[in-house]
Amino acid sequence: MTARLSVAQGTALSIGAVLGTGLISMPSLAAAAAGPAALLAWLALILLSAPLAWTFAALGARFPDGGGVATYAGMAFGRRASAAVGWCFYFAVPMGAPVAASFTGGYVADALGGGRTTELLTFLGVVATAYGMNWFGLRISGRVQLVLTGTLAVLLVVTVLAALPHLNRANLTPFAPHGWSGVGAAAAILVWGFAGWEALSSLSAEYRNPRRDVPRATMLAVAVVGVLYLAVAAVSVLALGPGLARSRAPLADLLAIGLGGPVRAVTAVVAVVLTLGAVNAYFAGASRLGVALARDGALPARVFGGRRRSLTFIFATSIGCALLPLSVEKSALLVTGCFTLVYVIGTAAALRLLPRGWSRAVAGTAFTAVCGLLWLNGPPALLSLAFAAGALIYQALSRKPTQNPPAATHPVPDPDPTPISA
Repeated sequence: MTARLSVAQGTALSIGAVLGTGLISMPSLAAAAAGPAALLAWLALILLSAPLAWTFAALGARFPDGGGVATYAGMAFGRRASAAVGWCFYFAVPMGAPVAASFTGGYVADALGGGRTTELLTFLGVVATAYGMNWFGLRISGRVQLVLTGTLAVLLVVTVLAALPHLNRANLTPFAPHGWSGVGAAAAILVWGFAGWEALSSLSAEYRNPRRDVPRATMLAVAVVGVLYLAVAAVSVLALGPGLARSRAPLADLLAIGLGGPVRAVTAVVAVVLTLGAVNAYFAGASRLGVALARDGALPARVFGGRRRSLTFIFATSIGCALLPLSVEKSALLVTGCFTLVYVIGTAAALRLLPRGWSRAVAGTAFTAVCGLLWLNGPPALLSLAFAAGALIYQALSRKPTQNPPAATHPVPDPDPTPISA
């Protein structure tokens, strides 16, 4: 089996996973929590992205494996830690898909009408498309992601440029209407928009030259994501003012004041592209993680032992999660709590696995920062402990003892009829 993921495709998948749906509704949710001071939370998380992304890139380059963070946790702390991290990430992905698609559904419903029915149909269309692309492997989904990311970048640049003439510095006052604690609350919400660096570590074995290409793709993605996030966040605050906190479709509002006319359809397209890119990248990484967990005995091989079986489980579970009676904000915090615990254990593993030097120092910076984010997440982070407990219980009840994770030098075998990349 020949890995065919290029630097360009890997960069596109990274941008899609991280940029994802963060720009669709996060500006308004963060503004509601902190007012204009939410810009400080945006800046802090952009600065955190660099050491966090580099940490996972360094791990992926040295130990390319479909298990990603779960493999690194196992190598550093043993099989129980590997299973716990794997469960936290794997089962959080289908919970996050309905949240991402609900953001998009709001834009599509805003353009076409139909309310909740339109939102649900949008969700089904997005996850079904991502499922179909990943069914045929990264050779297909990676190329599609290049088109999606290029289209997305153009649309976001147009949105920012259109709103520039309408910026008003008066919209920065009062700067912190909810006090400085609101910045912390905004940061906890914004973790959703910056989750994704860990997902791409599961794809590290798919690169043509992981040691060279994983860091290149990741750093390119960090630069693009940081610029686009900060530009859109700043323009949203300065152009929309107090109305940003009440906006259900901030990108549509930015285009409306900048260009006028029927822009709702355009922003609905932007939202769909953003969401499809994120769901595509997460389905790609998580499907391979499921195979790796089954390989290591942390999940039943009959259900998760093949990439397509693992992918189908994620797809079906995403639909089930969409029917749960949870608000978007609560669901997002539950998912980000799981991802943040993955970050904590993943960066702790990096402190043990990476060689002494600046890479380990960067990992230490990332570890300190994500511990703070876990504290800011609050009670919703407890769901991650439930997943970790489930992993331990499964191992205790499983007839076949779990083996130690492999040395992570080869891609996860894919027993499905079509290879991961033909």
